[in-house]
This record gives sequence, C-alpha cells and structure tokens, in this order.
Amino acid sequence: MDLKNRVAVVTGAASGIGAACARAFAKNGAKVVVVDVNASGARAIAKEIGGLAIPCNVAHETDINALVAQTERDLGPIDVFFNNAGVATGGDPLRTPIDVWNDQWQINLMSHVYAVRAVLPGMLERGHGYLLHTASMAGILTSQGNLTYAVTKHAVVGLAEWLSITYHDKGIRVSLLAPLGVRTPMLGPTDSAFARNAAGPIKEPAEVAEMVVDAIHAERFLILTDPIAQKWMNNKNADLERWLNGMRRLQRMMDEGAA
Repeated sequence: MDLKNRVAVVTGAASGIGAACARAFAKNGAKVVVVDVNASGARAIAKEIGGLAIPCNVAHETDINALVAQTERDLGPIDVFFNNAGVATGGDPLRTPIDVWNDQWQINLMSHVYAVRAVLPGMLERGHGYLLHTASMAGILTSQGNLTYAVTKHAVVGLAEWLSITYHDKGIRVSLLAPLGVRTPMLGPTDSAFARNAAGPIKEPAEVAEMVVDAIHAERFLILTDPIAQKWMNNKNADLERWLNGMRRLQRMMDEGAA
C-alpha cells in the first residue's frame, strides 16, 4: 500500500515507536491521526507533523468508537489503523494483582479488538484497508520476568494471524510488528539484566518506523527488527525442548544479574 493521501490512525503515538511511525507515515504523505491517553504529548506530535491529535483511552471501546467517528468526520474513511499502544506492567502469576491482568488485557489486546470492530466493516465495504498490530517478540517467544506482558502479546499474535488469514482475500492487509529491544521508556535502562541478556540488539524508534513503512509498501505480514529474531524463532520451532532449556539458562543468568 502506498501511504500517500491515506488516512492513518496510530495509537500510543505520543512517544516511542508510535511517535516515530506517526512521523514516518506523515513523511510518506499520509494524513495521520495521533492518538494517545497523553493528550499534551499527542498534540505536540500532531503539531510537529501537521496531523490531527485525538486523546483517547484505548482500553474503552466507547472511546475508540468516538475516535473512529471523529476521524471519519474530519478526514474521511480510515485506510490504516495501527494498534500500537501497550503497557508492560506485571510480573509473575503469584504477585501480580488480577487488576493488573485486567488492565493489560484491555490495553494490550482488547483495544485491538475494539479497533477492528470499529473500522473493519467500512474497510470490507470499500474492499481495502490495512490493520497493523504491535506485539513483541515476547508474543512469539516470551518475556522473562513479565508473564502478563508475554501472555497478552501472544494473544495479539494470534489475533493478527487470524485476521490475515480470514480477510486477506477480501482486500484487508494485516501486519504484525514484533520488535526486540527498542530504545523507549518501556525498555527501561539499557544496562539492565533484561536489556543486556534478552532484548537483543537495541534499535532506535526511527529505525523501527522505517521498517514498518517498508512492510506496508510490501504488504508483508511479519515485521522483525533484527535478523537474530528469525534465528531465535527458528531455534524454537526446530527443537522446543532445547529452546526451553536455553531460555531457562537465560532466566538463571538474569536472576543472577539482578541479585
């Protein structure tokens, strides 16, 4: 898909990957809607790129419905919806409160579902549309130390795969962004045990944004941020028991590094 003159909505766009993608989409000629719960941050990015800022709590379906309605009223039908907003609170199953689980389900997964419910009917009627979903390599492999994040991101992977299979022949294109470490507030300190041992090569948000744009142009499903991610996926698929043993060794290294 060519982004020129396309209406593109990006959630979680006040910072990090979302902000970088909003900039990259605008650079490629898209009419960008900058969406974030951080209203002032969204307005700042929108002003920078000449886009439209719409503050929104994506955990609420009514907010997403209002976002879609305002976008269509102000700019026209949505061509690209990038479900990028996410949070990484949480930990193990014994100490993570159920409220944290519920919050992460709403933001990391259900916000994607709400968006699909809001924009897919129009896309199907027009015979074209693009859905992007940010998961993480945590959703394909796992994330040491944060079960909540890993599980919700696995769900995003399943959602994106299902959408791609089901609606491709109806003109809907789907991409899944599964980054390794990216220099954003979510990553935290780059000298942490996780960043040093499990996050892979750390990329800048602008680098990732260019990868996303390239994938949209090519209409490619999986967006990986470093070739080593494909190697790790291959290792898991080739011998699951060996991969699990390797991940357990990595967990021990991280436990020792955090001690």
